[in-house]
Amino acid sequence: MRIAILSVLVTALPISTFADTLFVDTGNVDGRMAMASRPDSSGKIEIEAADDFILNAPALVNSGTFTGLVPTGYSVSGVTVEIYRVFPADSNNPPSGNVPTRANSPSDVAFESRASGTDLNFTATVLNSSFTAANSVLNGIHPIPGQTTGGDGAVTGQEVQFSFTLTSPFSLSSDHYFFVPQVELNNGEFYWLSSVRPIVAPGTPFTPDLQAWMRNEDLDPDWLRVGTDIVGGTPSPTFNGAFSLSGVATPEPASVALFGSGMIALGVLLRRRRRGIQARS
Repeated sequence: MRIAILSVLVTALPISTFADTLFVDTGNVDGRMAMASRPDSSGKIEIEAADDFILNAPALVNSGTFTGLVPTGYSVSGVTVEIYRVFPADSNNPPSGNVPTRANSPSDVAFESRASGTDLNFTATVLNSSFTAANSVLNGIHPIPGQTTGGDGAVTGQEVQFSFTLTSPFSLSSDHYFFVPQVELNNGEFYWLSSVRPIVAPGTPFTPDLQAWMRNEDLDPDWLRVGTDIVGGTPSPTFNGAFSLSGVATPEPASVALFGSGMIALGVLLRRRRRGIQARS
């Protein structure tokens, strides 16, 4: 009888919300754009490249990948991954007016950040020993009216996939976010490679899929659209960044409340059942 009661109650609860796998994937590298993205270091200012993703349920993000271009003989001294919300969250509003628009951009400041050496572990795997991106952005990040540079030209290097795990997961509510990976090299530059846009299989499409944005320390807190503002043209290209995120969905507050109510009801029923058995013995 106890087993039957337990089965009925557990079946009635939305247990799947505690174990659903989260998977965000922007798909394959397309070779069109390479976006510099690095933390500030000796002699180098910070550069951030950002691309968006959507969570339809609260989640703990505990691992992911991103794919980039590095020089032959590269050596990594650090990896950072950041989460930004969409402007105007975490931002001054109205903005400074130093860029064409802040609509659908990342916010002024990061919402969450993790770095190697503290709460992030990573591995790097060479996918291609020689890979060329048709265009790049490194130095051409300027406020208006000089924002449209056309890009910094083609770059060639090793195509490398960085896989990371977080010892302290990102705890995110259902919302629209931007993902920012940064790699500090002891030699040369890291470039985050673009992926197909719109997203297609094996990627996981979502709507709206915003284009990639960039800024450097001098432009901060503003951002520029890599395709529309920096590269320019008629029509201007748009880009995604190649990355994936995984983890587990977490229950909505209503699910937690239902689960708690169910466990209380189960305890009451089992206690009454024990009393009934004791009374008859």
